[in-house]
Amino acid sequence: MPTNDLYAKHPGDPHWQVPATGAARFSWEYDEGRDRLLALYQKGKDKQWDGQKRIDWHLEVDPYDPLGTPDEAMSLYGSKYWAKLTDKDKGDLRQHYASWQFSQFLHGEQGAMICAARIVESVPDLDAKFYSATQTMDEARHAEIYGRFLHEKIGMLYPINDNLQALLGDTLRDSRWDMPYLGMQVLIEGLALAAFGMIRDTTDKPLPKQILAYVMQDEARHVAFGRMALRDYYKQLSDAELREREEFVIEGCYLMRDRLRGVEVLENFGIPKAEAEELSERSEFLQLFRKLLFSRIVPCVKDIGLWGERLQRAYVDMGVLEMGDSNLDLLMAQDEEIAEKLDAERFAVEERERVAEVEEAIDEGQRLIG
Repeated sequence: MPTNDLYAKHPGDPHWQVPATGAARFSWEYDEGRDRLLALYQKGKDKQWDGQKRIDWHLEVDPYDPLGTPDEAMSLYGSKYWAKLTDKDKGDLRQHYASWQFSQFLHGEQGAMICAARIVESVPDLDAKFYSATQTMDEARHAEIYGRFLHEKIGMLYPINDNLQALLGDTLRDSRWDMPYLGMQVLIEGLALAAFGMIRDTTDKPLPKQILAYVMQDEARHVAFGRMALRDYYKQLSDAELREREEFVIEGCYLMRDRLRGVEVLENFGIPKAEAEELSERSEFLQLFRKLLFSRIVPCVKDIGLWGERLQRAYVDMGVLEMGDSNLDLLMAQDEEIAEKLDAERFAVEERERVAEVEEAIDEGQRLIG
């Protein structure tokens, strides 16, 4: 079925054109590079995988409970609206929320693919171009996987959230070559990793858990790349230039904290926007998500050297300043380990099944001989 027929709300023009600015940069230095980035490039090549084969698409998904979301995590829970919902209505609501979440993941991954391609074009150093080329492929794979999950398992999509689109547009329109790193790999992918991790660690459904774990394994490399490249570059910038980037981070963090709430879903169920916003704000799930949202962003921002007084005050206002001391390397190592553990468990099951088939064939052969 065409994607346009699956949208819960019409997305408008099927194409979004963002005017490109900035220069394409070539480098004629082919035999040198930073050892850390070249090692990451090698890892990016070694860790490529096929979403058609690594993920078990035969696993069934109930579109009306795709993530095993408990009632208490629904923003309508405990409200006057919840009391009026039938079991079918609750299933529809779960489908819409999962569709909204994974649709934003899908749109964000397409944005990440385009930003990675822009980095290949605009970053001045060849080692960074090499790694960005592997990341472009990673993001294409992620978009493919989320698109397939939505089409085949959920059966519904949502348009891109207006505020996510605004942040993505600001990132792409900026002519400075470091802004796709900062906007996409620090802010938008930091947000995505928080959302991915929250669902990965709470869902009891094997297919979405697989998808999120494998995507997060790739994203661990992407964040490492952004940190390396920006940390080196930002050491060279003036205080005024650093302040400009800190302002961008502050605006982006407030935008994501305050506007990515799934209000569109409640509006689709006939709840007025103002009331939908109020219900979303009361949600304990949203409060937890907001806290986790910054677990990836704040330590990364601090690590790359954006830690001015105004930025710290903003993080105090958001109640997340202490997350600047989080161990980002440990979080990324855990992301990789979880994906590897899932692989090991799946391969062990497949091996047991193969052994059982062989033993069954041997037994059948012996019966025929006997």
